[in-house]
Amino acid sequence: MDLGNEYLKIVKERFESVKDLGDKTISQLSEEDIHWKLNESSNSIVIIAKHVSGNMISRWTDFLTTDGEKTSRNRDQEFDDDISSRQEMIAIWEKGWNTLLDTINGLENQDLLKYISIRGEKHTVLEAIERQMAHYAYHVGQMVYIGKQLKDENWETLSIAKGKSEEYLQQKLNKHRS
Repeated sequence: MDLGNEYLKIVKERFESVKDLGDKTISQLSEEDIHWKLNESSNSIVIIAKHVSGNMISRWTDFLTTDGEKTSRNRDQEFDDDISSRQEMIAIWEKGWNTLLDTINGLENQDLLKYISIRGEKHTVLEAIERQMAHYAYHVGQMVYIGKQLKDENWETLSIAKGKSEEYLQQKLNKHRS
């Protein structure tokens, strides 16, 4: 087994899992819900999705050859709620994820120890991947938290339901015994 290629396979699955949490959150929310924010210093799901996508497009476009903070990116504008519809938000969200996943799919074992830069700071590819995984998981976690607040008892859980841990464990153990 090749360690680098196994890592790339696993990290792709992890990114897809984080995206899936965001997708399942968005699918439970109304047009009004995606624009909700607690207060002026908070971000709505629209803003979080727009920011994550902007970050992904900047970081993962020409990943191995140009700085991850592209001159074409306007980070501050990512925090303006100027998305007119749920469909527009989803298109922006998907563009970012497609950019990321296409780049990850194109990486090879020997790329992991190459150096890239983000805002002029050198990172190994491995380090940059981990940095972005933490960043995206952080923001998707915010989206899930907002969704849970808004949907309350109508929230469809994205993990093990409260009070169902033992049942879930037994299902997993029985599955693996088969």
